[in-house]
Amino acid sequence: MATDAELKKYGFEENEVSEEFRSSSIKTGYPKPARRYRLHYEGYNISIEEPYFWTLHYLRYFGGFPRIDKITDVFAAAENSAFFGASQQRLGLQQDKVSQFLATIGKMVRELFQLVREMRVLDERLSYYGDSYTHSPSAESAEITLKGIWVDLVEQGAKNPASVYGMAREVQFTTLPDLFFSTHPKKQEDVDVVVERERGQFNRKVREVLKRKLRAFLAWKEHTYEELKNRRKFTLKYLRQHFEIIRMYMTWVKPYLKNIQRLQLDQTRADTPDLLVAFESSMIEVEILAIKPSGSVNQCVLMHYLFRTRPEMNYSQEYQRGPLHLGRVEMDFRAYAWTDKEIESYKRMREQEDFQLLGVIDGSVKSALEALGDELMRYLKEAGEEFEEKKELPKTPLKRSGPFMSVFEGFAELFTSFKTSKTLKQKSKKPTQTDMMRLAIARKNAQDSVKKVMWNTYHHFKKQHDMLNW
Repeated sequence: MATDAELKKYGFEENEVSEEFRSSSIKTGYPKPARRYRLHYEGYNISIEEPYFWTLHYLRYFGGFPRIDKITDVFAAAENSAFFGASQQRLGLQQDKVSQFLATIGKMVRELFQLVREMRVLDERLSYYGDSYTHSPSAESAEITLKGIWVDLVEQGAKNPASVYGMAREVQFTTLPDLFFSTHPKKQEDVDVVVERERGQFNRKVREVLKRKLRAFLAWKEHTYEELKNRRKFTLKYLRQHFEIIRMYMTWVKPYLKNIQRLQLDQTRADTPDLLVAFESSMIEVEILAIKPSGSVNQCVLMHYLFRTRPEMNYSQEYQRGPLHLGRVEMDFRAYAWTDKEIESYKRMREQEDFQLLGVIDGSVKSALEALGDELMRYLKEAGEEFEEKKELPKTPLKRSGPFMSVFEGFAELFTSFKTSKTLKQKSKKPTQTDMMRLAIARKNAQDSVKKVMWNTYHHFKKQHDMLNW
């Protein structure tokens, strides 16, 4: 039940005060309606599903309400009833599927971090290769870095006696490391020419070893460059595929989470004295909002159903067992004249932890993706993924006395800024007294119309079900 503070938070000023029990007026937690009717219908030999569908169809087809939104749909059942056992069995099946999906999503999100890190390492290594083939000032440093990687990884550094550092120590080729890191032929075919031209003053044995090392390094460099480029293409495609699979699992898990939310029992109803553990009993609360647009103000009928039933499990098919609800229903008719904004405010007020699991899962995956930063988005865009770019408006609109003040800024920027300033002025425009009077008249007309429709629904329901009416 909404309090006065919650109603004011969502823009509703008055809390409805009604005599729910004899000589006892309480606040119901609903906004004050234009009119309200209440009806109790009880019969232990009839199905109480019929009153709900009767009013639903009447409002839709005879009342002329094209839009009917379901606001609340919760239930509670006695723990010892057959209905409780059947619903909990279905709930367990849904929970098992969700746990499998969530475990898979968590595993794939962790793997996504590894893929992005692998892409980052590949880009770092490929930047060395790319710079080494250019004539930029950083070409020599990139070549020296690649030679260091080759000496450390391929030749195992100074541990190998046949490496550049090993031969300098074991065979006394002390000048070999300096010559190797300072001689930079671009291709394998250029090794002999470059060594003879630049290092001809050294003895023949040193030049032979230098040629051998440079030739082996350049062969490794060319082959690993192609290998890394192919590996990067494959990893980039796999990254996008991985991301799409995460989104697919998220799409699959959402219906199961919704089913779990709806199959969970309403504990507030389970603790009431109307529900006893030893009895075959259940309680169901349903609330629908019928909306008929009529200008700036909509005609709204809020129907609230509270069922206290005795479910009977019957076999409608050979393998399917479902409950038939028999018992009592309390129906509340409330008439409102609300704008679209007030309708959305009421819906937000009635959302009490609905689909909270969805928000948690979406938020956890979203925070994990945000932790990867713009790097993941950049890789996905490179792989062909499309994202909607957010267009941010300037925080402070530019003040201009005329279009000639911005000639040098370009026509496009001038038009955008002018349009933005105009939009902000329209948003900040306050309703005038005339607008408020028109809204009040439209609200009064909508209230008069919706009260007639609601009275017809209430009156015809009583006539149809052989109740006292006038």
